[in-house]
Amino acid sequence: MAGDKRAALDLGTWLYWEDECGQNLRPPQARTWAPCGRTPVVTVTGKGYGRVAVVGLVCAKPGQRTRLMYRVLVRRGQPGEVKGFGPAQFARLLDAAHAQLGGRLVLVWDNDRRHLSRAMRAAIEARAWLTVFRLPAYAPELNPAEGVWSVLKRGLANLAAHDVDQLTMLVKTKLKRMQYRPALLDGFIAQTGLILEPL
Repeated sequence: MAGDKRAALDLGTWLYWEDECGQNLRPPQARTWAPCGRTPVVTVTGKGYGRVAVVGLVCAKPGQRTRLMYRVLVRRGQPGEVKGFGPAQFARLLDAAHAQLGGRLVLVWDNDRRHLSRAMRAAIEARAWLTVFRLPAYAPELNPAEGVWSVLKRGLANLAAHDVDQLTMLVKTKLKRMQYRPALLDGFIAQTGLILEPL
């Protein structure tokens, strides 16, 4: 881990990795078992528009249980609705994480244009307890939050939700289950090759 991030961990701060993902009503495809000669078919209604956007934080600190925090945004295709997470939503999530875990926070995220916007930079500067580092371009393998989305998508594979409300319930249920599995979250961090134990 880079020296500045190493120093942040030695000071006892929480290290957060952030990422976003989304899922529409069309389920991800996955392999499954079926009787020989009978190809399984998943029927999708195809009615209406719906998308569930999720932003998540994998939170780690040596000596503490690894945490997963997230927010869900439901898009129904209505005029004037918020289309995705912006600086205000990101800032609210970070404020909630700070209120829950306390102390200084070190946030690591990618170079998404929303993360680099003027409004987001102003929100970061207004929070003295927050330090932000950006991942290198095209390096999802360094972000443990990508593991969360991988497990989530596998859990949704071949499940055809009837509407966006059912899809939202499925997404929240699967994320809630991951929150109670800190060993799984530790595995996502280990998969990146990062070592969080102080030297």
